[in-house]
Amino acid sequence: MTISETSPSSTIVSFGEMLIDFVPDIAGVSLAESTGFLKAPGGAPANVACAITKLGGSSAFIGKFGDDEFGHMLVDILKKNKVNTDGVCFDEHARTALAFVTLKRNGEREFMFYRNPSADMLLKESELNLGLIKQAKIFHYGSISLISEPCKSAHMAAMKAAKEAGILLSYDPNVRLPLWPSPQAAREGIKSIWNQADFIKVSDDEVQFLTQEDPDKEDIVLTLWHETLKLLVVTDGEKGCRYFTKSFKGNVSGFSVKTVDTTGAGDAFVGALLVSIAKDTNIFRDEAKLREALTFANACGAICTTKKGAIPALPSTSNAHELMSKAK
Repeated sequence: MTISETSPSSTIVSFGEMLIDFVPDIAGVSLAESTGFLKAPGGAPANVACAITKLGGSSAFIGKFGDDEFGHMLVDILKKNKVNTDGVCFDEHARTALAFVTLKRNGEREFMFYRNPSADMLLKESELNLGLIKQAKIFHYGSISLISEPCKSAHMAAMKAAKEAGILLSYDPNVRLPLWPSPQAAREGIKSIWNQADFIKVSDDEVQFLTQEDPDKEDIVLTLWHETLKLLVVTDGEKGCRYFTKSFKGNVSGFSVKTVDTTGAGDAFVGALLVSIAKDTNIFRDEAKLREALTFANACGAICTTKKGAIPALPSTSNAHELMSKAK
């Protein structure tokens, strides 16, 4: 039995970036054509932290913000969402990251980032709250924090501390190509920590990007499997998701909803699944429980697409159960 299975803590620590997404007030127009923007908190690891607390779980966020109005606004949002902020720090000299997000008519997104460098990229290993990491049940992260130093070294040190403490490592690469020097650099960077995770979630598009092959083919997906992995999940948008463990595999159907904005849907899905895993780590060995957790996660992801923005659109447990009971 690992330490994590006996640990009294059920907190999920999320590591990485939080930023402001500027979303056009009208969908389906380019950035140049937009006449106004709505300010929305974003950044996948922060969205996941908020998704967890919205569902009644316990989460903490580790990351760095600019010591500016936007940075303090974002940390206030974490606090309002009951996310533990003991791992947060501020940089006097760098700004909080911004992203301009274009919503196409089908609810899909395009990104333009302002990070030159932003405070989140400047988190140093010495600024890590290792005590917070070591008392977690799950340590969750993405790949954006691997792009540049000193944040990359901080990320590696945080993972090492979590692994040594017997904590489950959860990885959602969240490919954002405009932030990497090249597609090849992105592939290599994302895969550089692949074999250390206990749980990995990727989208079908990310499978295609990482393998450069057809993501619908199971043998292609299984090239992403590694020996110490407990669960690999591939999300297929509204179709649902596919799951692979050491002893079973399958797929779980999604929910049909009126999509407005896909921002944060994957993060709502991950947050929901992590809440279920934190409650019961035997889920990796119990297919019925896993399918139940994935159905719940699919419902949370679907609900998140019905409103604009990520954090404001995150569902509660009752929202998810309502959608699940309607679909029966």
